[in-house]
Amino acid sequence: MAHLPQHGPFPTLSATAKWYDRRDFVFVEFCVEDSKDVHVQFDKSKFEFRCVSGKDKYNNEIELFGEIDPKQSKHSRTDRSVQCCLRKAEAGKSWPRLTKEKAKFKWLSVDFNNWKDWEDDSDEDMSSFDNFSEMMNNMGGDDLPDLDGAEYGAEEHDSADSDDEKMPDLE
Repeated sequence: MAHLPQHGPFPTLSATAKWYDRRDFVFVEFCVEDSKDVHVQFDKSKFEFRCVSGKDKYNNEIELFGEIDPKQSKHSRTDRSVQCCLRKAEAGKSWPRLTKEKAKFKWLSVDFNNWKDWEDDSDEDMSSFDNFSEMMNNMGGDDLPDLDGAEYGAEEHDSADSDDEKMPDLE
């Protein structure tokens, strides 16, 4: 097998990242295994992540949705990822997204395993939560398929209103 000549350095990639929001912090996890030469630079309205893993070089520059306190922000490296903890400059203000731009980035996703809704007294910040709650309420009941007996196999039903029948007494 012939080896192809290398022209210049390896291309720089964007590391895959997951993020979630808390009252005082925003957490970002860069999913890079066996990272080396990790460099994280925090600025007021952006931060940069760089590292090397094997032959791959990663570089993510993120213009943030809100401002952070660079001196109170930190990162830690494990064998599987690099976790960044960004201290919000304005605690208690929710971030609907990590980035300043509303664009969708292929390398960035929400960490739903760690996401939690937390209360905020600001009407402006609650509007997206209210819209979500209203959407969930509008999804209710009548539009749902009839799943009676679905987990018990092929039971026959006389009508779709089988739940209107009197329940037998429990023994």
